[in-house]
Amino acid sequence: MPALTKILIANRGEIACRLQRTAQALGYRTVAVYSDADTHALHVQMADEAVNIGPAPVHQSYLNIAAILDAAHRTGADAIHPGYGFLSENPDFARACQNANITFIGPSVEAIELMGSKRLSKLAMLDAGVPCIAGYQGSAQDDATLQLEAERIGFPLMIKASAGGGGRGMRLVHQREQLLEQLRTARSEAMHAFGNDELILEQALIDPRHVEVQLFGDSQGNLIYLGERDCSIQRRHQKVIEEAPCPVMTPELRQAMGEAALKAGRAVNYVGAGTVEFLLDRNGRFYFLEMNTRLQVEHPVTELITGLDLVAWQLHIATGQPLPFEQADVVLSGHAMEVRLYAEDPAQGFLPQTGDVLRWDPAPGVRIDHGLREGEKISPFYDPMLGKIIVHGANREEARRKLLRAVEDTVLLGVTTNQRLLADLLKHPGFIAGDFSTAFIAEHFGDIPPQVPSQEQVTLAAALFYTHSADQHPQGLAGWRNNATVACTYRLEVNGQIHAVTSDALPLTTDGRWATLELNGIRRRIAYHLDDTQLWLPGLKVINRSQQVASRQADASSGTVKAPMDGAIVDIRVSVGERVSKGQLLLVLEAMKMEHPLKAGIDGIIKGVQVVTGDQVRNRQVLLEIE
Repeated sequence: MPALTKILIANRGEIACRLQRTAQALGYRTVAVYSDADTHALHVQMADEAVNIGPAPVHQSYLNIAAILDAAHRTGADAIHPGYGFLSENPDFARACQNANITFIGPSVEAIELMGSKRLSKLAMLDAGVPCIAGYQGSAQDDATLQLEAERIGFPLMIKASAGGGGRGMRLVHQREQLLEQLRTARSEAMHAFGNDELILEQALIDPRHVEVQLFGDSQGNLIYLGERDCSIQRRHQKVIEEAPCPVMTPELRQAMGEAALKAGRAVNYVGAGTVEFLLDRNGRFYFLEMNTRLQVEHPVTELITGLDLVAWQLHIATGQPLPFEQADVVLSGHAMEVRLYAEDPAQGFLPQTGDVLRWDPAPGVRIDHGLREGEKISPFYDPMLGKIIVHGANREEARRKLLRAVEDTVLLGVTTNQRLLADLLKHPGFIAGDFSTAFIAEHFGDIPPQVPSQEQVTLAAALFYTHSADQHPQGLAGWRNNATVACTYRLEVNGQIHAVTSDALPLTTDGRWATLELNGIRRRIAYHLDDTQLWLPGLKVINRSQQVASRQADASSGTVKAPMDGAIVDIRVSVGERVSKGQLLLVLEAMKMEHPLKAGIDGIIKGVQVVTGDQVRNRQVLLEIE
């Protein structure tokens, strides 16, 4: 078996940084690959060597197999670790590595190929005796067949991209009238994300838990499982909070699920790290969902309850060595929990966000896997996940308490994130009690309002603008005004709303990063970033409109359709002169691996279309107009 010396990481962001930390600690040299958008990224700075593999779009860089293999040859890398996402579950990539005599740190091509197809893997699991959900996993993919099978399964049902993952190409259909439109959307999203529009249909389980089992196998035929993780807190079928062990797990259920996962692994002679995902109903019945033939985003919670480094195990197995543990040696200790920090706006339906990282101060004392650097730009080309905050406690409540503090203490300014929602989730009585399902966010956080600033926040904002303005004056004139007896009034905009605030110099001290303000006898220290008329506070962007003439807001039902974020136009459904109705689908924008439908706000006639399919557009760019 190979003796590895240099490992190329075929990925970016937090996972590329995470992999390098272990590889370098074990004495391996590392090679980073990067796109034009990631020239100054943290994973590039960490690596011993780095190679540019192309422009920002993923198909021209991180999905470019030839460019990645060329980088490996040029740097003398003898192994490639794919991380997760991108090419991690692409059998063609694994095969290309094999043909190039480069060790692929992952399972066999055959295992990736089979488990990469939800359709074929489900057929294999049924043959292996693994419990599966009723559905359709046939090869016929025409609308008529899928409609017929949907009627047989019944509604509600799930449409899933056979090659999918991360919620892409997945749609919940409640009524038959929705089926054709949702099939079209799922196919389109699957083709753009995975290059494969094959679908399966499954009966939708009502309020299940999402529980997965961590597998590890070696080339000697040994296979064990390392406990389970509960990943039920999700939005848009993408995980938000993960924990281990599952709050409702019993020893008997753990053994049953573990043995079912082993059956799945043995069916494909599995080698390396893999995860078998199940849906668990309230009666303790569980059903195979899929098998991920790679390391999972949420692997740190398993590491913290087992005391193991799963990346080290991957490298160990890739060199042909046997598993260091047997099943009886696996001991679970305490409780671990992690949250995913996303660049998104929960108040706008979790719309992905772009922007500059103006300030980044991770909470101290906990594990935070990330790839962020101050000054970098969050682009629309990649997944919106920025990093993970992970904690371990003696029990679940201790872990939850530590995680809540870490979420609240982490400072990320310059781009809108889900940080406030994460804190609210961790404080919710249902979550505290461990009583939740995959529907938890939809049930309890279905309509998330924009954050309304407190009086303390707008007062602090006014004081910071006042202090900043004073600091711009020549020495001795700081804070001077010719009407000093009149209070200074600011017009501050937050989430489109204007707040009039009267402020004089307050008992405020600042150092350019932290403000200390005392109100009502209580002293608080708050992170901030201020650039002339724009101020970022935790969870808030404040714009100083004091020097601007008030302008009337655009009507909500305006006929002008603008891009809600940076992205690419993947579908245009209307043309100039066509009559449209309010709510009608006009265009589809793809950003951060998801499709976002843009609909008409009014009835009218299409006056102009300013884009064509394939265009890269900027946030707030006018796309079309309705008259």
